[in-house]
Amino acid sequence: MTTAFSKAPQRGFFGHPRALANLFGTELWERFSFYGMQAILAFYLYYSVTDGGLGLPKATAAGIVGAYGGLAYLASVGGAWVADRLLGAERTVFFGALSIMLGHIVLAVIPGLTGVGIGLLLVILGTGGLKSNVTSLVGTLYAADDTRRDAGFSLYYMGINIGATLGPILTGYLRDEWGFHIGFGAAAVGMALGLVQYWFGRRNLGEQAKVVPNPVTGRARTLSFAVIAAGVVVVALLVVFGVIRPDNLAKIVTWTVVAAAVAYFAVILSSKKITAVERSRVYAFIPLFVISFGFWSLFQQQFTVLPIFADTRVDLDGLGFHMTPEAFNSIEPAAVIVLAPLFAFLWTKLGRRQPGTPVKFSLGVIGMGIAFLLMVAVVQAGSGKVVNPLFLALVLIVFAIAEMCLSPVGLSVSTKLAPKAFQAQMVALFFLSMAAGSSAAGELASYYSADNEPAYFGILGGAAIVLGLILIGLRPLLRRLMQGVD
Repeated sequence: MTTAFSKAPQRGFFGHPRALANLFGTELWERFSFYGMQAILAFYLYYSVTDGGLGLPKATAAGIVGAYGGLAYLASVGGAWVADRLLGAERTVFFGALSIMLGHIVLAVIPGLTGVGIGLLLVILGTGGLKSNVTSLVGTLYAADDTRRDAGFSLYYMGINIGATLGPILTGYLRDEWGFHIGFGAAAVGMALGLVQYWFGRRNLGEQAKVVPNPVTGRARTLSFAVIAAGVVVVALLVVFGVIRPDNLAKIVTWTVVAAAVAYFAVILSSKKITAVERSRVYAFIPLFVISFGFWSLFQQQFTVLPIFADTRVDLDGLGFHMTPEAFNSIEPAAVIVLAPLFAFLWTKLGRRQPGTPVKFSLGVIGMGIAFLLMVAVVQAGSGKVVNPLFLALVLIVFAIAEMCLSPVGLSVSTKLAPKAFQAQMVALFFLSMAAGSSAAGELASYYSADNEPAYFGILGGAAIVLGLILIGLRPLLRRLMQGVD
């Protein structure tokens, strides 16, 4: 079979295959729409009806945003399965992008919770189909020994953060000037641009992108669709009968994801297909999973608690011009654009002297703890809406530094510790830690209020630092369990 990288032009995009430009742009516009919509979502949910919102309690609004983030990451696990077993990565990405665009259109044109429910469901399903599979398609552009591979992924990662930076700025401005539904419409236009670009560039991806690696056929295929349909029906009934509600959605998603992760670990550890060395490495991944969960529980609060803080406590005219609260969602990805090459240079320069994976994980979660302790200092800057915007910007830059210590390392170590028979499942476990952390960020928001800000940020920040120190203390044990992997 002819592989994608052998057919694709080899020097079409900054010395990389021409198809990389297509995937770069597709993911840029997808992240533009994803983060642009997410930036205004909480405000749409809790702003009063007279201000164009739905008037929900702030805690409920933050919980919905957190649950949405968790479900989007959870759906990426299912999207990878659909690509591997049913459609192939190339088609799964196309239908995912189409679903995302339709979801944003629904948010733009259908008012109320009906539009929110249908729109977010379509975006979640589409994100699940697109997110993990675009990354997979980037990998098909290069031979295993192609020295440009890491640089290609760096370019791709840059596209993600450019989109994440621009989206909140534009949708926030449009929301401020013309209302929420225009902002949602901008997210739809962004994804439409990405979809059109992807459609015209599909021919450059090659035949490998269309392959279904492990297809489900015959009765098994029919059974798979039946199980998926039954799951949709069950969830719909739980919503209809009030078991799943806006005020408990984040809690339900968190515990569902945790249960799925426990089941994944149990299946892998009990399998007869793994060796004793591989089983030891899976055990080593368990504390890393817990730390990752704690990290994302704090990190994802930039979409739950911190937007409320920016909207209600920050002087948005404090720099001599008016800022929208959504603009703060652009600071962290912009910082990542600057920091990513610096961290890559640092780890390369240190070589074998660089800290191991457990230490990097510890630095990540401790960094988040420091960011939350800085928030204690920020809230002490005064009462009322008088906090200087630069203070919150500084905290978000610390978020970015912490992310660079843990996030890129997490996917890498999940592949290094994975048994041969469970490569995809171990990567799925890392995504599940992100999903659980995202929904937990929504659940934790129910404990936040303007009256308890120092205690809220202080307790969570202190707990994160303790988690990091515990992992450092476990380093000798983890080194033995990891069996030569670092």
